[in-house]
Amino acid sequence: MTRICKYSLVALGALAVSGLTATPSLAENRTAPPALVITGDPVPHQYTSDVYSTPSRVPAITPAQLTGQYYNDKKQTVVGRKVENLRGELFNLQGRVAELSEQLASIEENGQRLSAEYYASVATINTQLQAGTTPGNPRLVQRLSVARSNLETLNSNITSLNNLAVEITNTASVTSFLLESTRATYGLAGAIEEDHVLLAKVEDSLNNTMVVIDRMLNNVNDHITRTTAYLNAERDNLRTMALAITSGSVFGRNLSNMTFQPSPTYQAASMAGQQASVQQASLTAPRPLVKIRFSDPKVSYEQPLYSAVTKALSRYPNAKFDVIAVHPQTGNAAQVAIESTKSRRNAERVLRSMTEMGVPLDRINLSYAKSNEASASEVHVQVY
Repeated sequence: MTRICKYSLVALGALAVSGLTATPSLAENRTAPPALVITGDPVPHQYTSDVYSTPSRVPAITPAQLTGQYYNDKKQTVVGRKVENLRGELFNLQGRVAELSEQLASIEENGQRLSAEYYASVATINTQLQAGTTPGNPRLVQRLSVARSNLETLNSNITSLNNLAVEITNTASVTSFLLESTRATYGLAGAIEEDHVLLAKVEDSLNNTMVVIDRMLNNVNDHITRTTAYLNAERDNLRTMALAITSGSVFGRNLSNMTFQPSPTYQAASMAGQQASVQQASLTAPRPLVKIRFSDPKVSYEQPLYSAVTKALSRYPNAKFDVIAVHPQTGNAAQVAIESTKSRRNAERVLRSMTEMGVPLDRINLSYAKSNEASASEVHVQVY
């Protein structure tokens, strides 16, 4: 009761101070809750957790909780879509490279089969000529026709290889473009870390693909060069073989087995400057007979060569001949090598011309020499 009286006095005092007068009824004083209760009782239990909530211990946060949510949040960015397009083009490119590789393997296999068939025909002809046969044997003529057909079919491989080289070059251009596009994508804004990881994988795959393409293109070019030289040599050998079939006798050594040896007599003869005459009583040393300068691809040397060889054989029936491929040694190493090859090809042409004139192949020797005076490929014929 004392506490209520105090409260009433305080409330009435507050009303008086504010200038208001209130005459609440006794019933109202009994039902309205007090605005403030001052007591010494302990705090109710339901309010304890709110009063003593701070400071409190927070739960431990691990790095995995922070980075896990961050990296697992996969977002499709503009750079990510660009990377997906690059990966699709890379897969298409790798499929195209696989197709080109299969085409090259097929062409190589076909070339090996044709070469084996060609050499089977040539081996049959050479074996029969060595054992002895009749002039113009139709069996050998038929074999010779098969060999020529094999060479012409093999020549079609060069066309296929050239077409393949063009396709590989185009593929290399596409690969270079994709590689540049991939490297440029690194500079685009708005990428996440995973985008650059995928870009690095695409870049490495493109670099590996470019290495494969370069290797394939080198192999194709090597095949073209080798096959072209092979066909040129074998066509000339078939012409020599055709003469042997016509006469029914083998021409001694096959041209493919004849090698160029350094000429031991060329330097001595050129330094002496002697223009030998076939009218001498005897040939004690090799004498120059004909000098053919191949300054032009189409040099008409057959008639002068035939006249000189005929006179030499009429004077010396047992005469032998040295066909010397002379090349200039001026210029760099590559130019010297090219001129040396040209001179040897020209020497083979002269040798075949002499065999067609009736000179036995076993009486002709091939050799080579270099000269400071020669300005182009030359072929010197010496008699001894």
